[in-house]
Parts: sequence; structure tokens; C-alpha cells
Amino acid sequence: MAPKVLVSDKLSETAVQIFRDRGIEVDFEPSLGKDKEKLAEVIGKYDGLAIRSATKVTAKLLEGATNLKVVGRAGIGTDNVDKEAASKKGVIVMNTPFGNMITTAEHAIALMFAVARQIPEADASTQAGKWEKSKFMGVELTGKTLGVIGAGNIGGIVCDRARGLKMKVVAYDPYLGEEKAANMGVEKVELEELLKRADFITLHVPLTEQTRNILSRENLQKTKPGVRIINCARGGLVDEQALADLIKSGHVAGAAFDVFSEEPATENPLFGLPNVVCTPHLGASTTEAQENVALQVAEQMANYLLDGAVENALNMPSMTAEEAKVMGPWVKLAQHLGGFIGQMTEDAIKAINITFDGVASEMNLKALDAAVVSGILKASQPDVNMVSAPVIAKERGIQISTTSQDQTGVFEGYIKVTVVSESKERSIAGTVFSDGKPRFIQIKGINIDAEVGEHMLYTTNEDVPGIIGKLGTILGENGVNLANFTLGRAKQGGEAIAIAYVDEEITPETVEALKGSGYFKQVKALEFTLG
Repeated sequence: MAPKVLVSDKLSETAVQIFRDRGIEVDFEPSLGKDKEKLAEVIGKYDGLAIRSATKVTAKLLEGATNLKVVGRAGIGTDNVDKEAASKKGVIVMNTPFGNMITTAEHAIALMFAVARQIPEADASTQAGKWEKSKFMGVELTGKTLGVIGAGNIGGIVCDRARGLKMKVVAYDPYLGEEKAANMGVEKVELEELLKRADFITLHVPLTEQTRNILSRENLQKTKPGVRIINCARGGLVDEQALADLIKSGHVAGAAFDVFSEEPATENPLFGLPNVVCTPHLGASTTEAQENVALQVAEQMANYLLDGAVENALNMPSMTAEEAKVMGPWVKLAQHLGGFIGQMTEDAIKAINITFDGVASEMNLKALDAAVVSGILKASQPDVNMVSAPVIAKERGIQISTTSQDQTGVFEGYIKVTVVSESKERSIAGTVFSDGKPRFIQIKGINIDAEVGEHMLYTTNEDVPGIIGKLGTILGENGVNLANFTLGRAKQGGEAIAIAYVDEEITPETVEALKGSGYFKQVKALEFTLG
């Protein structure tokens, strides 16, 4: 029987035809996504669900999705899909992460022009029958300095377009290497330097705990007088009230926003201010982008339903169904190894070297490579997945090398990951035990045996008496319960490490208490996604 797909949002007719041409039965019901009850009634009939943003794929909806195998989101954002519930249900969630990069970058450039020349206000004035030529004095872009916060996929395109406009481009991105920056023709700077020098600032980073309010009141006050701010990335990156205050004071000359801290944005401190341009999250709203993501999601879903190929999946590795049975635990290990190093590394990564030993060397190394790299990059880019990770790494100029070797030690196989950053080299190795659970077996060349937990603590110290007691005392005083604890040292009296699996999330206060004790050289709270 041919697979059956429901298209419950507005998707291109060409995309619908792709399903039909591939021999997949398809029902095109573009308004059904807004009718939760009706959708819940019929979802059990379908193997695939193609959506945009209107359809909400909730845990409740998935309860009745007895035949559903894949959800395909035409676009990058999957906030309307309960991915955890989908994973538990065995439903693949796919997106199309690269279909709207150019469109979003172009929108940022368009808003930069609009705020530089006060185009919306001048248009409204002229169409109102006024002729206020002297009122709308703009500035040229040529020769100005553009500060780009986040030089990844979209930010990199903005950098390229800005250089074509003869602008000088400075970029702040902790994960941008010097060589990659030079190849892009941009100057890599720290955030403080960017704030001081930029005539225009544009943001192109995801919203994470590290980037939230990256343009805070304090940072906005450090900007060059007369600066103009553009945000087409995510709401919450800029303190909008602080920005409004600085526009009113004259320190900031203007702003152009496509995204807001609360959406739909019916009220905002920026609304109604002079030389502020606002659009309703139009970054991906072009005919070309909508067509591209629709065609991509149709092809991806058809490939999975007919051939078992997994592309741009957010909740499982890209591999065949046969490989998944054997490789599942090793993929999870690879992601944990990458996650450890990604959370420990704070400067630009230059190279990732991966060694596969024994049975690990006989598996789908491309999938394992992608799992390692996605684990590393997820610390800075939460939306990254196993398909997009190698592409993003390449764009960042990160060199990835893989070595395979026959069994060399007591383990049937292991994976070792070494990351070279601009300041240091860091390595970790792990294996999968007979119980199917991943273990860390070596960190910084020091042998250990550490079970992986959701909440973990990593410390380094001099190998002296009393460390274990001090660590346990401080954790106990902060209400943290140890579930598993592993020690290791290079030599007696030398450097020692401890890695603990704890029951609760480790708070910044606990980390500071450990650091302040004077016993520990390094303290890092780590988080891992299990299951």
C-alpha cells in the first residue's frame, strides 16, 4: 500500500505534486491545521504530515497518530512540534534549515537601507501630500562600519552583501576562526570593540542563555553615538525598552526590527518612535523561500517514506533503518562526547579530530562524525542537527578529520574526540558497554569510567588529600545529591579530575562556591540530553 501524506498548511502546489509523482497518496487540506479537533479525528490515517507554522503537533495530537512516521516542517522553526513526544512515539521530525537563509539576509540589508534613508517615514509623508525634502536627511552605507553579531549561515551572507556595498565589516562570533574571518573579508573583533566602532549593528544569532539580551542596556550605552540597530534574528536579543530610551535620547539614530520579544507584537516600546522601521517577522517571507522550503520538505518526506533515508532530522541520526538498530547507542555516545567538549570550549574551534577504534570503525562513520560535530556545535547553536552540523562546521572553517583503526585496547571499540581551538587542545574518549549505555573512559589522557547523566559536574585540581571530602561537603551544603562519582589522575601529586553525575541541575551559586573554595582549578556544570 502506498504511503499517505496529509498537507495541513498552505504549501506550494508544486510540492504537493512531488508527492504524487513519487507514488505517494496525498490529501491537500491547507486549512485543516487550524482546526485542532478535525485534525485529531483524521490524523490516524496518515503516514506523513507536512506542515508550516499553523499546525500544532502536540502530544495530544500524536496520541491519535497511530500510523504517523514523519512530520515535515517547511521552514526552520519547529516550536509548533512537540519533538520529545514525537521521539517517544517514534515519529521523525524534519525541517528545512537552509531554505530561507538568503531571504532573511536580504531582509536585513533591506531594513538597513530603510533606516539609513528613513524610507518608510518619507513615503508616508509624501503620500500624505507633503513635500518635506529637508526633513529626511539620511546617511550613506558606503564607507560605514557594519558590526555583525553572529557570522554563521545568515550572518555570513549579510557580511558578503555588505562588503559588496563597500562597507567595512567587523564581526563578533566566538566560534569564528581567524582564517575563516580572513577568507570572508571581515575583521574578527570582541563584542566591546564592535560596539565602539560600528555605525550599523545587525544580529544573526539564535536565542540562547548566552545571547539573551546580548544588546542589554549596558551594552547599548557602549555603542557609538548615532548607531543604527537591525534585528532580523530573534526577539529577546535586544533590550527593547533600553533601545527605545536611547533612541529618545538621541544616542541611537534609528532601529529596524523584524522580530520582537513578544509576538504577535501588538504593543512594543519601539512602536511610534522616529526612524524606527518595524515589520511582522517577514525574514523568510518571499516567494522563492516559501517555494524552496516546500519543495525540500516534500522531497525529504518522500525519500524517507519510500527509501528510509533520513534528511534534516531533528530527533534522530541520518542513517538507514538497519544501521539505526546497531548504531543507536554509539550515535548517542558520539553526541555526548561532542556535547562535553562543546560545553567546555569557549573560543573559536579550528579543528575536530575523531578516532574510531575497533567495532566503532566498522559503522557508518559519516553519521557518527555528524553526531560528534552536532554535539559540539549544539552548545552555541541549539537548533543544529546531524545533517546541518557538518555544513555549519565547514562554513565556520573548522577542519574535520577522521581516523579508523583496528582494536587497540581492552575495549571492543571506542570513539576519541580531540578539538583544537585557538587557545588549547582538548580530548575525550568513550565507549558503549554491554548494557548499551555510553561511558566516558578518558579525559585529557586520564583514564576514568564515568556514566553519563543529565546533570554532571566536571572539576580539576591538584592531587592532594581532602579534595573528595571538600567536594562532597560543598555539594551537600548546596542541596546537590551525588548519583555517581569518578576520579582520575595523571600521576600522584599531579593534575587530577573528577566527574560527577548528580540528581539536580547545578546552579551558578554551587559553581561559584566550588571555585571560591580555592581547591579547584576548573569547575564546569554540564547538561546532557538522555534517551
